[in-house]
Amino acid sequence: MEILKLNSINKFYGENHALKDLSFSVKKGEVVVILGPSGCGKSTTLRCINGLEKIQSGTMEILGVKIDKDFKNWREIRQKVGMVFQSYELFDHLNVMKNVTLGPMKVEGISKDEAEKRAKFWLKKVGLIQKAYAHPKELSGGQKQRVAIVRALCMNPEIMLFDEVTAALDPEIVREVLDVMLSLASEGRTMLIVTHEMAFARAVADKIIFMDKGVIVETSTPDEFFTNPKTDRAKKFLNMFEFKK
Repeated sequence: MEILKLNSINKFYGENHALKDLSFSVKKGEVVVILGPSGCGKSTTLRCINGLEKIQSGTMEILGVKIDKDFKNWREIRQKVGMVFQSYELFDHLNVMKNVTLGPMKVEGISKDEAEKRAKFWLKKVGLIQKAYAHPKELSGGQKQRVAIVRALCMNPEIMLFDEVTAALDPEIVREVLDVMLSLASEGRTMLIVTHEMAFARAVADKIIFMDKGVIVETSTPDEFFTNPKTDRAKKFLNMFEFKK
């Protein structure tokens, strides 16, 4: 069942045509990884799906809700579509527990006890229960990013969007964040991921979408994309990375 569908989405920044008739779909439980060079429209795509960027034309269908350029009810959509950013966006003055329970309590209206129960479940799952009452300044970059993932999960989203979540991390702590995402994928969670981590993309994805200059150049399975890309542009892109085919 398709729970996310983009139909001929166009996005402009002034004269810059960032997304050009973008169309693809994501099935329930599917992990889709978007790859491509910097500036190709990967992050813009995620931001349009979450209503952080306004589309100029085309439509989206998210969990049965049809969205066009005049759509206004993004609060409802964001309760079902969680997004994790490259920058953690944590509140420095709040401890971890307050950071991750604020959304469920304010948006869903659940009790503090219920929100904390939900938070403890996910903090334990990502190996951070011991940091529940620490402040962001006491955490490493990898720990902060795992907290950001927990914050999104505490809203019980049906789709998770990940935008280059390891890009700002030191190489030695990237693995701890990727392991959390691999675990979520293994549980059948629907995920749309933008990343430059090629080995991770191959391991986690059910489908690869390769973009360049605002268009989808090719779509294929991870094995097909990494061993036998269909286009010269994809071959050139992959040659920039060192990984085992």
